[in-house]
Amino acid sequence: MKGRPHGFEWTVRGKEVVISHHGKVAMVLRGEKARQFAQEAENTDPQLLMARLTGNYSRDNERIAKNHPRNH
Repeated sequence: MKGRPHGFEWTVRGKEVVISHHGKVAMVLRGEKARQFAQEAENTDPQLLMARLTGNYSRDNERIAKNHPRNH
């Protein structure tokens, strides 16, 4: 898949889920959000899930529009 998110990792630290992107902490989830994330990560692409949660995600049409001459 073109433009698939990559470079994300997640670890459980106590009751927290730490999401890193290329070795730097991008987000820490606690409580219910941490539990929901761990559950969703089992049922979906974790890279895509982490990209969406951290805001480091663009849909293909947004990537295309960014490169359109009108937007330069």
